[in-house]
Amino acid sequence: MVKSIIWVLLIAIALYFGLQGGEYSTRDLYVLRVRSGSLQAEVDSLQRQVDSLTRYLRAVKVDSATQERIAREEFGMIRGDKEILYRFGDSARR
Repeated sequence: MVKSIIWVLLIAIALYFGLQGGEYSTRDLYVLRVRSGSLQAEVDSLQRQVDSLTRYLRAVKVDSATQERIAREEFGMIRGDKEILYRFGDSARR
């Protein structure tokens, strides 16, 4: 009776070690798979941002309409004699 209990315990321990033991347990492999999926999603998101910024950079370098829009918005530039620039300051500054 005692021998059979010991054998059952040894077999149970061997099975547990076979499933959970070693360098990576089943739980560790599951955690790594979940983390790998979340990191892949983050990489995909960052790749979309890089693609968007690359298209914007190309537009800034090549597209004259984009260059004009930036010149007007950022630097307050106007077209020759056709336009008049009005600047409104804060009333708090004197």
